[in-house]
Amino acid sequence: MAGGCFWCLDAVYRRIRGVTSVESGYTGSDWPNPTYESVCSGRTGHAEAVRVGFDESVVGADLILDLFFTGHDPTTLNRQGHDVGTQYRSALFPADAADEELYRSAIRRNQENWPDPIVTTIEPLGTWYPAEDFHQDFYSNRPDVGYCHVIITPKLAKVRQRYSEWLVEPSESVGLS
Repeated sequence: MAGGCFWCLDAVYRRIRGVTSVESGYTGSDWPNPTYESVCSGRTGHAEAVRVGFDESVVGADLILDLFFTGHDPTTLNRQGHDVGTQYRSALFPADAADEELYRSAIRRNQENWPDPIVTTIEPLGTWYPAEDFHQDFYSNRPDVGYCHVIITPKLAKVRQRYSEWLVEPSESVGLS
């Protein structure tokens, strides 16, 4: 799932009961072996994204997707706040036709929460490239960084407002360190 800066979605999903893994990375392009610097340049075609694993006996795919549509603004094309470029696009990458229908259903369901049309794209699943270690669990590891206070904390507050019953401390999430 790509929803702007991967630090934001990473912070959201690490705090959700039933999430077993979160990895920030790059996808959406054929450009081999992207780095943060190359993706930020906007030349690679990759999006900053997160790959989320979850225990379906605890949390369902619909909630995981609803959190995606809460944790970023899916109505802005190639932009999240001051982050501008295709690397910050809102996109979903289905593994198969069932995933694609699940994603289309989530878009329709979540449109009622937004006054403007959702512009989230559904794109072919390409090669996944994990982001550098520095970017994994950025919010927890760097709580004093200004970006965390100004951008991520308000997004977490929005998630907390709608989904407080699903929130746990990141260390309490199964399989997350």
